[in-house]
Amino acid sequence: MRTRALVAAAVLLVGCTVGPDYKRPDVPVPPDFRGRAPDAPTGPQSLGDAAWFQIFQDEVLQGLIRTALEANYDLRIAAARVLEARAQVTISRSFQFPDVSGSASANYLHIEGDKTQLQVKDSFSPVATLDLAWEIDFWGRLRRATEAARADLLAAEDFRLFVVTTLVSDVATAYFQLRQLDLQLEISRRTLASREDSLRLVKLRQQGGVAAMIDVRQAEVLLYTAAETIPDIERQIEQTENLISLLLGRNPDAVPRGRPLLQQLALPAVPAGLPSTLLERRPDIRAAEGQLWAATARIGVAKADYFPRVLLTGSAGGGGTNLNGTWFGPFALLGIGPSVSLPIFNMGRIGASVDSADARAQEALVRYQQTITQAFREVSDALVEHRKRGEFRVQQELLVESLRDAARLADIRYRGGVSSYLEVLDTERQLFDAELNLAAAQRDELLAVVRLYRALGGGWQA
Repeated sequence: MRTRALVAAAVLLVGCTVGPDYKRPDVPVPPDFRGRAPDAPTGPQSLGDAAWFQIFQDEVLQGLIRTALEANYDLRIAAARVLEARAQVTISRSFQFPDVSGSASANYLHIEGDKTQLQVKDSFSPVATLDLAWEIDFWGRLRRATEAARADLLAAEDFRLFVVTTLVSDVATAYFQLRQLDLQLEISRRTLASREDSLRLVKLRQQGGVAAMIDVRQAEVLLYTAAETIPDIERQIEQTENLISLLLGRNPDAVPRGRPLLQQLALPAVPAGLPSTLLERRPDIRAAEGQLWAATARIGVAKADYFPRVLLTGSAGGGGTNLNGTWFGPFALLGIGPSVSLPIFNMGRIGASVDSADARAQEALVRYQQTITQAFREVSDALVEHRKRGEFRVQQELLVESLRDAARLADIRYRGGVSSYLEVLDTERQLFDAELNLAAAQRDELLAVVRLYRALGGGWQA
């Protein structure tokens, strides 16, 4: 009866695990995303659920993203950290099991000297042993350490997915900026060619006595205004290509082009989905939760130091001895026994370790809550940006159309001698700036979709 009681007590002790068990903290979730358009679709469907190749349908852009997912440096670093975290799980878990090691020795001794003084001239003693060391995890210290390592692994994997999401959005952003610069370069070159024709016409009118020299100078101002934008845009194009090359893990090089800027996306409606699903979709939120889980488990690791540690050690082996050509043995050895260590006085070190683990868990909790709040803010910002960027682009298109007509009428009035070339100068300058701004507005509307897609946790889905 006493033996059964001791066995039951041992089993109970082995099953005891100190420290708090992790439970996902309650975080207030808004009923809806702020910034959603009144006519926007509602329901569980979200833009973030779509794979990136369903959003970005330009074949060239898809190829660039695939290359980046294979060769980007940040992503490769994140993948290496996942491998490291996986190895740490194996290391932490191994301490829960017995550690068995083997050793062997074969000592040979030969002594030269007076045989009357030395009884042993030659000796040879081969010995082989198996050694056992096993810490019995009564209080769950090792199990908590393994739990923390597994939570770190989950956090590392989620961080890798977050890097994927960021990389997809960064490549798409840089590519759309590149196509916007291409469009602005096209506008500048077209405007430059048109103003060269206008300058020739004004010079002919001046030579014929119809126009004054001030008209020639004003036409030159228009020409040089368009010409000076070309080298600056070309600089930005090459620098953007260098950025894309870096994202692709390549040395700076030219980047192929695909669809024009206005044919990149065709999204009649942008569903945001339910706010509650954002917690599961965004990898950075899941990574922050994994870090909180690991920090919570390490509280148990620290608290276990309050209790005794029981180490079971043993050794088994065999060997023999040869003295002056005569064998003695073989012999065998076996020894096993527990050892117990109990903390008595350590100047508050264990208590401080527990307090430190508690503080790290509190920090992880606050970071988790902060990450969630930041995620809702990013979604709301992206929703209102997407809506307002579209409204701004529409107004910019109307402005460009009005200025084009105004420039046409100003040119007709100048050719008819009704107005000076100053009127043409003013309308042409406004039209050129408006066309460049329209290209930027079209780019910004696309980038708003990219930011919304990333904020909703999209981009890591295969």
